[in-house]
Amino acid sequence: MDFALDAKTEELRRDLLDFMDTQVTPAEAVFREQLGQLPDRWAWDSAPVLADLRARARRRGLWNLFLPGEHGGGLTNLQYAPLAEITGRSPRLAPPALNCSAPDTGNMEVLSLFGTAEQKKEWLEPLLEGTIRSSFAMTEPGVASSDATNITTSIARDGDEYVINGRKWWITGAMNPNARILIVMGKTDPGAHRHRQQSMVLVPRDTPGVEISRGLEVFGYDDHEHGGHAEIVFTDVRVPASNLIGEEGQGFAIAQARLGPGRIHHCMRSLGTAERAIELMCERAGARVAFGRPLAEQGVVRDWIAQARVRVEQLRLLVLKTAWLMDTVGNKGAHTEIQAIKIATPAAVEWILDKAIQVHGAAGLSQDLPLAYCQAQIRTLRFADGPDEVHKNALARDELRRQAAVNPQRR
Repeated sequence: MDFALDAKTEELRRDLLDFMDTQVTPAEAVFREQLGQLPDRWAWDSAPVLADLRARARRRGLWNLFLPGEHGGGLTNLQYAPLAEITGRSPRLAPPALNCSAPDTGNMEVLSLFGTAEQKKEWLEPLLEGTIRSSFAMTEPGVASSDATNITTSIARDGDEYVINGRKWWITGAMNPNARILIVMGKTDPGAHRHRQQSMVLVPRDTPGVEISRGLEVFGYDDHEHGGHAEIVFTDVRVPASNLIGEEGQGFAIAQARLGPGRIHHCMRSLGTAERAIELMCERAGARVAFGRPLAEQGVVRDWIAQARVRVEQLRLLVLKTAWLMDTVGNKGAHTEIQAIKIATPAAVEWILDKAIQVHGAAGLSQDLPLAYCQAQIRTLRFADGPDEVHKNALARDELRRQAAVNPQRR
């Protein structure tokens, strides 16, 4: 078993590390300052420093690395994993600088896999260029959306159009006026099999009847750096029938195809967030003196640092194994491991961030460090793309089936 990176990945990794150290990290404070000066605070991608970083990233070939095939960087999941981890060190700025930030990444994957030639030209191409943003509208406030078959938004065929009525929330990025296109999931046939009732349609933001009613906060953060999280009401919204993605009844399957890569991308970036937290924790522990000696000489702090390193190394191996399986046997074949990393990563990284905050004292709670913001973001991952309990239930069910197949007497 060879743990070394291949030559292409190693070259990209070195270049990306240099880009982070010389360009991204020094620009973090500038980005926050410019966001506060924007006429529309939600239009985060209008910050001049971000446009400059994007231009530099494109010139260096650090663009659309997440997307395999002709439209993206041509990397496998295993090759992308260490690169995504690096961007997780600066979760507010690095992913969008490389055009590798959610929800655009998942939407580009959907369009590249299921979009028509016309849909790709109108929406995928500008997303790949980074000239527009997008949102994915699935979650609803009135139902338990952890079971996506529950959604109630109606997508009804009326001649050459679809008419959409419903209410969505936690729609990431939709507060940004530059999120020009929404991928909306709803029911086209409530009488069909529960996994064939749903479809997806493309809804331009400026379509009559689309109301961005409010932004939602996460632990007091409005997340305007990424376009916020919106509640959206659709009232008799009409779009051409040609805006259907794939076929009627294919919406649930498309959602699952979208969420698999999205889950592992979140976990890849979270490793980078954990690494930065460990670095900050060690720096603080070495410099801060309490009760006559540095924190680094306190046994409890050393225990935290040791446990943090062990947890990150365990996670990284599981994430890399999952990426390798996705490349070799497909997302379905890697289903168990995708669930496992989705369960393990947020919990472990949340623990590491908590200890890093504790080592920093009250400073760890402030805006002077990225720790508090990252803690809020990581906590949301225990809901995003499916809550912990859903993944644990499915993983346990599959394990019980596997054990029963191997040992029939345990049925």
